Amino acid sequence: MSQDLLPPVAPSVTAGLVEALSPRLRKRLDAGVAKLAARPVVREGDTVRIALDDDTELELHVVGGSVTSADAIRCGCLLAPDCLHRAAAASAAPVADAGPADSPGHAPTPTHPSSSATASAAATATASTSAAYASVQEGSAGHGGVPGRPADESPDPGQLVAARGVFDAATAVLEAGADGSGAVLQAELLRAAHTARLAGLPRAAASAVSVVNGVRAARSADPAHRLPDLVEALRAALGVAHRLPAARGAELAELRGTVRQPYAPDGSLRLYGLFSEPVLTATGYAGAVTWTADAEGRLYTVSDVAPGGPGRATAAADRAVRIGDTALTHRELSRAGLAVSGATVSPTGRLGAGAGVRAVRAGGAAWSAEPLGRLWTAPVAEQVARALHGGHDLLFLDVTLAGTVREATGDCLLADCAGLTLRLATAHQDPALPYRDNLRLLAAARGSRLRIVARLVPGPLPRALLLAAEHPADPGARVDLGLDRLQHADLPTATGASVAVRAVDEAPLHLLRRRVHQAVSGGRRVLAFPGVAAGDGARLRRVGMGTAAELLDELHAAAADRSRDAFGRLLPADTDRFARAWLASSLYTEEAERALCAAAWGAAKQG
Repeated sequence: MSQDLLPPVAPSVTAGLVEALSPRLRKRLDAGVAKLAARPVVREGDTVRIALDDDTELELHVVGGSVTSADAIRCGCLLAPDCLHRAAAASAAPVADAGPADSPGHAPTPTHPSSSATASAAATATASTSAAYASVQEGSAGHGGVPGRPADESPDPGQLVAARGVFDAATAVLEAGADGSGAVLQAELLRAAHTARLAGLPRAAASAVSVVNGVRAARSADPAHRLPDLVEALRAALGVAHRLPAARGAELAELRGTVRQPYAPDGSLRLYGLFSEPVLTATGYAGAVTWTADAEGRLYTVSDVAPGGPGRATAAADRAVRIGDTALTHRELSRAGLAVSGATVSPTGRLGAGAGVRAVRAGGAAWSAEPLGRLWTAPVAEQVARALHGGHDLLFLDVTLAGTVREATGDCLLADCAGLTLRLATAHQDPALPYRDNLRLLAAARGSRLRIVARLVPGPLPRALLLAAEHPADPGARVDLGLDRLQHADLPTATGASVAVRAVDEAPLHLLRRRVHQAVSGGRRVLAFPGVAAGDGARLRRVGMGTAAELLDELHAAAADRSRDAFGRLLPADTDRFARAWLASSLYTEEAERALCAAAWGAAKQG
């Protein structure tokens, strides 16, 4: 059964169906989901049918693109409506959500700080995360104000209950790890998400749904799954739920979030296409995003993202953009231009497609010509500093291809960039997208000087995800590496020597990061084994990362902490202590990677 054929199901529906199961059926739910996945699915209009056997069908009735009530899932078996099939179908289907993030994701790891830069960056990370560490350990939080709102405004009782529900459900997932978080734990987190949304906490709700989607992707071996993304989702869910009870004023408004991004009028715009990229997420969304820029270098996006799989991601580039009456496809817009009147724009630069928006095709511009050329004149360190401090994460770079290097996650394309050895990684691993094949072909164009667009990957080595590039044999043309396929015949013969990548003296942040990731994957038990981190704390202290060492020690102590009662029986683990220790370690790791990244790119002074 392809998940693409199943309609999204509201979190409250899935949670309610699972909760209604008897304890005996709950134990069989994961097996029921797996069994249902092998059954044929047929979609006819707003009705989806799953053949349970030759005589029995399960039906899902869609309203407005999703299943919004338990009554819309009907089963023809003798035990219905109290059967396992309805809950299994809801648990197998995508989660109905407000939609994916504005910007497509990023990816993992690392570059080239010297010993002194590493020590400096580690010190910066320690200073900038000490407050967050104290907040997680002691439950403190900052206060702020916002115009028109009382500075001491606090969460209402319903929000406090909802936040605690998200924290407890996310903690249960962390306790079990993705490997042990079956449909029942997922349903509990979906119920917490639904409660949070009703309580006016859309940010907490969205974070909880992201965790569920990430867990499902991990358990199904979805090619789109990336463990760092699941770590980030769990950190967001726990972090928001932990901070909200003590938040006031502006911080409270930020933690509550908004259901939809506001679109503000922006008058008339003259835009020039930059590139298009496919979107294929572990949360069940697919499509394309086209990036454009105005004459001042400000970036705007036009997107077509909806529930779907790889097929939708590859086809969306040839669909007309959803703005005004233009018939331009995303692929055409990436090389042409757009004149927009009555434009509306979100805070992240996404163009609205309201009834009052008018758009017509206009001429484009080459990357080497104005106004697009100015994007590549900004110093590299300045671009990285902007990305690390909340700006867009795209980098516009001039590079010379220099070979490849093999890593655990696959081959990286090496390039010289302003004197730095840059590692360019694949933006998405799904074989339906041409990223990997294009990266391998570009490796054969060693010595080529190219303009590229890449997405920054924070870490201790200069690294980015390669999104678009000039054509190696035709500088006037450009290649959207997630949509266009290069051919061997298109490539010039290699003219440069391969670059030998030397080992670098980098901060051993991976000692802490690895444990943070292991907990998300395997749960608390994988960190509770004696001697699992022997010597790691001492190694961190030797290089001046004392805070990281303390966090690592506490993480292992919290994982192994099991008290006994007067009769010697093990008491339940202190899951709250483990969740707080994990959250503090995760926050520190995130901030330290940003500091090390700034040092690697020479962007520390820019911040």
